[in-house]
Amino acid sequence: MLLEGRRLLITGVLTPQSIAFAVAGRAQEEGAEVLLTGFGRGLSITEKSARRLPTPPDVFEMDATDPAQIDAVAAEVGSRWGRLDGLLHAIAFAPEDALGGRFLETPWESAATAIRASAYSLKELVVANREPLREGRGSVVSLDFDATVAWPAYDWMGVSKAALESVTRYLARDLGGDGIRVNCVAAGPLRTVAARGIPGFDAFIDRWERRAPLGWDPTDPAPVADACVWLLSSRSAGITGEIVHVDGGFHAMGTDLRA
Repeated sequence: MLLEGRRLLITGVLTPQSIAFAVAGRAQEEGAEVLLTGFGRGLSITEKSARRLPTPPDVFEMDATDPAQIDAVAAEVGSRWGRLDGLLHAIAFAPEDALGGRFLETPWESAATAIRASAYSLKELVVANREPLREGRGSVVSLDFDATVAWPAYDWMGVSKAALESVTRYLARDLGGDGIRVNCVAAGPLRTVAARGIPGFDAFIDRWERRAPLGWDPTDPAPVADACVWLLSSRSAGITGEIVHVDGGFHAMGTDLRA
């Protein structure tokens, strides 16, 4: 099996429709042992979803903007496993006034919240788990959305995703000597809980369904999950600092298809 014997920390699981849930399930099917994290009011949802996985894993509370909670989870990983073979960063958040076409009016405080939660948290999480990742020569994967263009209504979340891509490259640079790989998966739009908070999200769905060369099913996270699992496996050795698009080919079709 692709992940047999590998130990993974997976963040961002909410409902069974979430990409992180699909990754956790696929990882278990491929032989991995997983731990999950949840946060705040969503923690109980994560715990309920965990019970629907093939092997219900433990769930730890972790606010990705709270260094103490990040360190506590890293300490638990270190004491329980000693090594960490893979980490999925599926964390993103932007306040309401940072989305929806209000880019010019968004205050710094809201922009900073989006960038810290959605991009800087990747650095914090990886650095906190650096020693177990070093022991496992681990693979880090984060979830992205194509940040090469300015999308309608996406605003400061788009800026945050651009920052996430850049953080990925710098982590790949600085941690390659430890044998740690860091990559992003840029997914097409999927109907998740997080997507519901993006104004005009249905317009994204319409574009992808009509114009992606391979087509696109916004209710099926399996292709994205499979790509994440591959990157978390040893089969992707030698790949780091990369942005892997799993979007039906939409990103490659030119600007006329983004109108």
